[in-house]
Amino acid sequence: MSQPKILVVDDEKHIRMLYREELEADDYTVVTSDGEEDILEVLARETPTIVILDIKLGVNRSGLDLLQEIRTKDQRIPVILSTAYDSFQHDLKSIAADYYVVKSVDLTELKDKVRMALNKAGA
Repeated sequence: MSQPKILVVDDEKHIRMLYREELEADDYTVVTSDGEEDILEVLARETPTIVILDIKLGVNRSGLDLLQEIRTKDQRIPVILSTAYDSFQHDLKSIAADYYVVKSVDLTELKDKVRMALNKAGA
């Protein structure tokens, strides 16, 4: 069986690099996007097992909008919303996500959610 592939979508380069380094250390294949490219094109090209999606993607981009785009194309792929804010819990668009993680320097919770998402995906 091939390694699970995780797509990390975040506008902050240091977050993408940190998540890639930490998740690759756990033997996952990690691909990244800054959120500027069409999310459906990224999904088609990379075919990730799960997606970690930042909610705030710069000034005019919302991860919640990307989540809606993902769900119109694929209801099954597990999506973990990652944010520095807990206000997402009050946005109805966030209910389409499978898991939520508040960003932290300690990636234990993120890694736990990744394992849960991979189990859900059957990977």
